[in-house]
Amino acid sequence: MISAENLSKSYARQTLFDDVGFKINPRERVGLVGRNGHGKTTLLRMIVGEETPDAGQIVIPKGYRMGYVRQHLDFTEDTVLGEGMKGLPETQKEQHWKVEKVLAGLGFSQQDMQRSPYEFSGGYQVRLNLAKVLVSEPDLLLLDEPTNYLDITSIRWIERFLILWPHELLLITHDRTFMDRIVTHTMGIHRKKVRKIQGDTEKYYAQIAQDEEVYEKTRLNDERKRKEVEAFITQFRAKARLVGLVQSRIRTLEKMEKKDKLEKIKTLDFSFRYEPFVGKYVLSAQDLSFSYDPSAELIKDFTITLRPGEKVCIIGPNGKGKTTLLKLLAGSLIPRTGEIARNPKTVPGVFEQTNVSSLVGTRTVEEEIIMSYGDIDRQKARDICGAMMFEGDYALKKIEVLSGGEKSRVMLGKLLATPVNLLLLDEPTNHLDMESSDALLAALDSFEGAVVMVTHNEMFLHALAERLIIFKNGSIEVFEGGYQRFLEKGGWGDEEETLAPAKKAKPERENGEKLDKKELRKRRAGIITERSRALGPLEKDISRVENGIDAREKKLKMLHAAMQEATLARDGKRISGISMEIHACEQEIESLFADLEALTHEFDRINAEFEERMSVIEQI
Repeated sequence: MISAENLSKSYARQTLFDDVGFKINPRERVGLVGRNGHGKTTLLRMIVGEETPDAGQIVIPKGYRMGYVRQHLDFTEDTVLGEGMKGLPETQKEQHWKVEKVLAGLGFSQQDMQRSPYEFSGGYQVRLNLAKVLVSEPDLLLLDEPTNYLDITSIRWIERFLILWPHELLLITHDRTFMDRIVTHTMGIHRKKVRKIQGDTEKYYAQIAQDEEVYEKTRLNDERKRKEVEAFITQFRAKARLVGLVQSRIRTLEKMEKKDKLEKIKTLDFSFRYEPFVGKYVLSAQDLSFSYDPSAELIKDFTITLRPGEKVCIIGPNGKGKTTLLKLLAGSLIPRTGEIARNPKTVPGVFEQTNVSSLVGTRTVEEEIIMSYGDIDRQKARDICGAMMFEGDYALKKIEVLSGGEKSRVMLGKLLATPVNLLLLDEPTNHLDMESSDALLAALDSFEGAVVMVTHNEMFLHALAERLIIFKNGSIEVFEGGYQRFLEKGGWGDEEETLAPAKKAKPERENGEKLDKKELRKRRAGIITERSRALGPLEKDISRVENGIDAREKKLKMLHAAMQEATLARDGKRISGISMEIHACEQEIESLFADLEALTHEFDRINAEFEERMSVIEQI
């Protein structure tokens, strides 16, 4: 368990948060939400010691281990597997199968594990860093946008992995569906304060909206009462016989707290400009083939006809050709064989991660937006800048000083400025926060033109996809139907395989007889049932102790308030009695924390034994 007390942090003129506190309790999986630039990553860096708060402190228990995926790449081993094994705890240094299991889930094949880490792309190298952190089994796992460098199959694997995470987790992600499936609590940075609730993001945002509605109604009611009191004072101040009532109203007015009107938070609401289109098809690709390496064809004999207004999503593992196909459809790559025909009325708009190189470094964000299309004036450009989170003076920042994520948002803003009837998008949510992703989803849903989008965001897939282009098992196919239908028809078919370690041999019994899937499921079910019986009582004891701590901490707070009152009243007898109660309450809390530590240790020990047994079954 860690706790933050009275934290404050500012940069130049911007205050990120002011006098905030929170706790992450044993086995809580916490999702951290908030707008880009409001301090989510800064808070993570403060927890791991890479940033220092302006005020306050973060209390971390002695011996408490934290796992944080750093972008710095420094590999010393000859193979991916060897590098991954560096993350294992000292007591598990020979348990290479644990590393194989995690690496396989993150998309490394058995052959990949024997290759040098430096042979892989930056995305896969970051995955290797993630694997090292996961196998180290830290007490607190901190993940900042992990889906940005994972493909859809790896995201589905790590989602299941994190749901079973036995310790604490703090997660930042723009993918609302991914977060909601994993977390037990949601914590948000909102109006420079931090608030944590039990439940998912929907519950958190509903609670925030309700609280602000109550605040505003209370403020208006208080304002009305204040005006009534002021009117009474003004009207009867000069009347001698009412001087007592007037003085009473003055004292009442002085005690009334004046609530400030809540600053209006801009709700992202944007739309793509539509160029009217009349025709039977927008784009047609016939028998496309393409390869970077003549010996390995990336795309072979691919055919599709895109109808006006339809939404098509491209899905599959990384490195299999999704972005390449989008570039072929956009015309930035020439197919080896086959042809692409566009309707003369088709006006495409393209968003690719690599297109940021087309931005002019000496221009401001505002100037880049203005240069996107002829009818964009300064006010329209400012509106688009605001939608892309470049409000006020931020719209005047030079392109050359922007981060990679900020440049991607500029590219998306330029796309908003241009009338199109075909959008070709390559993972457009990677550098957006959750609110911006929601706004983008709404904009794409209402866009009248056709959309072809590479994405691994399952919320977008469920909401938008009418057809799918699927890269799977070394082939590419067009699936007629939405994402839910695809899953119902068998989906990725890798749920069991990705949860198990990478292996070449088929499952066998100890005597050499083959084990079928039914027998494997039976064995797993037996272990799960046994684990539930063993851990159930411990979970109840832990819950009872945690509730006891919570109750006594509330009591202690009340006792301290009572002590303050007794001190002001100079009531010595009462002070003595409360002091004894405070001491007894503190002793009880300390004792309960000792019980909690012992119970948690026992829970983790027994759970680890069952995990070991389950892993052995997976390898049989």
